[in-house]
Amino acid sequence: MKILPRAALRRLDQLLRDFPVVLVLGPRQCGKSTLARTARPTWDFLDLERPADLSVVESDLDGFLSVHPRQVVFDEAQRLPALFSALRSAVDRSPGRGRYILTGSASPALVRSVSESLAGRVGILELTPFLSTEVADSRYTSARWFWGGFPPLASRPSSLARSSWLDAYVSTFLERDLPALGVRLPAPRLRLLWTMLTHVHGNLLNVSDLARSLGVSPHTVSADLDVLEQTFMIRRLAPYHANVQKRLTKSPKLYLRDSGLLHFLAGLREPRELTTWSRRGASFEGLVVEELIGQLGARLVRPEAFFWRTQAGAEVDLVLAHGQRMVPVEIKLGSSVHPRSLDSLRNCLSDLGLEKGYVIYTGEERRKISPSIELIPWAMVAHGELELPL
Repeated sequence: MKILPRAALRRLDQLLRDFPVVLVLGPRQCGKSTLARTARPTWDFLDLERPADLSVVESDLDGFLSVHPRQVVFDEAQRLPALFSALRSAVDRSPGRGRYILTGSASPALVRSVSESLAGRVGILELTPFLSTEVADSRYTSARWFWGGFPPLASRPSSLARSSWLDAYVSTFLERDLPALGVRLPAPRLRLLWTMLTHVHGNLLNVSDLARSLGVSPHTVSADLDVLEQTFMIRRLAPYHANVQKRLTKSPKLYLRDSGLLHFLAGLREPRELTTWSRRGASFEGLVVEELIGQLGARLVRPEAFFWRTQAGAEVDLVLAHGQRMVPVEIKLGSSVHPRSLDSLRNCLSDLGLEKGYVIYTGEERRKISPSIELIPWAMVAHGELELPL
């Protein structure tokens, strides 16, 4: 299968023009190495998970950087924590932009090392698995919702092959990748929690309920959730708070970030099973949330995402923000939208003083249903034909 273009490529090029070092963060197997090779095909590429490459660099780190002052990719850079302080000295000795690319699977130590050692010298890009827009013109587009966005799945022809890959991914993540990142947690407990989260997906997070079900303390569950979030497996979407009269909820909403992992961990093995799955609406909601956040992240600097919900139960699925601009988005699985189902969106627009809101649905017609609310077909979003005013 040919290499599909990544939306993040333009953002990576921009960061390389602005910073001496760029760090590409994302989950394992999401395409970080391929992105770096595509962006700078003539650069030296060192995979620090390969003992041979690691030994070449760590035997004389300062010496290596002195003879390689630019045009080097360090893949899985968290394997060599000393690299960050050495890079700081190297880029300070000889200023210049676009010199190094680092990739990493986002261990807490990696992010901490970057913030401490390379502050002001590094641009950070988060890479997701394939967005729907990135496979929109490929044969994989119809399979993207059920199987998720990890690139290796696009070249596997059968449900059995794709399920086998996801099974291996989960096992490898728990048993090899997390220990390699310095995370020492019982793999069976984390897998059980991860599976339980498929029932929480799209709902408010209640850590105490999860802790009781697992027979552990809420502190333990919170720490486990931190690990899953820092490795890009889950998203805790925070509520938006503003100076409004209504009391707003304080709990985050939880999503499994990749729809393929969501469905696999929930026990689904064939796309037809999604049709009758009780969590189908929540699955679609998570798909759209990740797509919109991913699209914005490929073109904007640190866009923010929230949800809006009052304690009386009025809720809007997503509030996207960039600087002082905000756009609320309601997500509906269905070919039609009843006007009464948009009361929460109207309340949100009023409370936050916003002029425009959107409804993403699975119908085919784009149309305004009021001066402030517009219906947008999911197909338009998946093909990159909606640009939110942010």
